[in-house]
Amino acid sequence: MIKVDTVGEIGGVRVDTQEFQGHPPEYWAQRCTEKICGISDSAAPHIRQQAEAFRVAIYNTILYYIQQSINSERCTIFNVLTQQGHEDLAKIFRELK
Repeated sequence: MIKVDTVGEIGGVRVDTQEFQGHPPEYWAQRCTEKICGISDSAAPHIRQQAEAFRVAIYNTILYYIQQSINSERCTIFNVLTQQGHEDLAKIFRELK
């Protein structure tokens, strides 16, 4: 008979919620930036400063392209609704923020 003893540990779990809406682009840009740019607590101060500047640049780039993606998708949905004769829904959709 084979016997295996194991010990496991689960890391921290993070839950973020919104009430009656999805998360804004800034939330997703921050989560993405955190995944891409980890900065060690033991990094030298000048390295840490450079890494923080890089993190800000990454965040701004990700946020910009998320916003562009949202605008593009909204344009597509507006055009599809209009082409299918749903001008009233298209107008309502365009006014959503």
